Amino acid sequence: MKEYFPNIDIVNYEGYASSNPLSFKFYNSSEKVGDKTMAEHLRFAISYWHTLCGTGLDPFGNQTLMRPWNDVSEPMAAAEEKLFAAFEFFQKIGAEYYCFHDRDMAPEGKTLAESHDNLEKICKMALQLQKDSGVKLLWGTANLFSHPRYMCGAATNPDPKVFAVAGAQVKKMLEVTLMLGGENYVFWGGREGYESLLNTDMKREQEHFANFLHMALDYAKEIGFTGQFLIEPKPKEPTKHQYDYDVATVIGFLKTYDLIDQFKINIEANHATLAGHNFQHELALASAHGLLGSVDANRGDLLLGWDTDQFPTDIYDCVAAMGVILNQDGLAPGGLNFDAKVRRTSTDLADLFYAHIGGMDCFALALKVAHAIKTDGVMDAHIKNRYSRYDSGVGAKIENGNTSLVELERFALANDAPKPVSAQQEKLENIINQYLVKVIKSL
Repeated sequence: MKEYFPNIDIVNYEGYASSNPLSFKFYNSSEKVGDKTMAEHLRFAISYWHTLCGTGLDPFGNQTLMRPWNDVSEPMAAAEEKLFAAFEFFQKIGAEYYCFHDRDMAPEGKTLAESHDNLEKICKMALQLQKDSGVKLLWGTANLFSHPRYMCGAATNPDPKVFAVAGAQVKKMLEVTLMLGGENYVFWGGREGYESLLNTDMKREQEHFANFLHMALDYAKEIGFTGQFLIEPKPKEPTKHQYDYDVATVIGFLKTYDLIDQFKINIEANHATLAGHNFQHELALASAHGLLGSVDANRGDLLLGWDTDQFPTDIYDCVAAMGVILNQDGLAPGGLNFDAKVRRTSTDLADLFYAHIGGMDCFALALKVAHAIKTDGVMDAHIKNRYSRYDSGVGAKIENGNTSLVELERFALANDAPKPVSAQQEKLENIINQYLVKVIKSL
């Protein structure tokens, strides 16, 4: 078996003082933070599509990333080489999990049956590599957006023949996800939306999408797949309006179509910003409804209007994210999947390692900062005190639904006018900076 990264050793933790760029400065997988190791808290996964399949292509330029595992003309042989490169990378970077779409792993065949056969062959090889390496599958999913047949959507396509092919793809992916021990299965509607309402029956399309998800749940039960089902919100891109626009939209959809008890949400940071929210907002909203299941860890460029999928290096974003995750006691069986790609100018194979090291270190440091803040209770105490007037009196009646507008009017007339109380936002922002410095000094 060819070694694709011969000049790169297994990446180890060397501490923040190390000058070795191919080492972890903050991520020490076996270090305990509270009652779990960093690896147990973070559950890092590598995205097969960006890391192994990415070419640097963008809307204005051709391929810039020339990968040696692609120097094979026969598609299935190329898929095998890519698989070997993948597991070499997973092990050297020290990631416990990976994620993939069916078409990332194996090429489309001339027929659906050939596509199925291609996928099964490569996935059987992947199963052996998983056994040999200990790397596991966090989640699987089907690519229902790249092929021209899906130009008008998959489960929301006006042609039932397209719907049927999409169903067949999901059926096969559920089977191989089960075979590979996948802990979750993700749906993200790459083209489940519309460009124009002049040619769209929105109600019918959403009902079709819901029927599609129910069929998937039924088949999972039939074959014994017990992993967590996830939906990933995605706004605007590539269609003008996506049916899974943001967390709030997905929650409404799941409740409307009796899916709320079967699904959780996989949140991508870059999708949050494209929807006009920040990463923490989407995480907090999903978590508040008990629906935060997994995370695609990346970031966007706020000066650009598309999904740039950059590696997460903003420590403040990651601290905020880890605060939400810690408050719900983790993501398992979900995890932190690096749905991120190196820049098209980062052409060296080593850049793949630098990028993942940076993302893993950023979340590891954020974990320690968020854990210290949570342990000291400083933020929780502030929020608890801010809402403490709802713990008794008329506040408790409001919270418990045991009052009325008539009673509220009597209360308001009988009491002094409310006085403004500072929310102290700047003080809390300073506390984040204080804990960041405190944690780094303790290392």
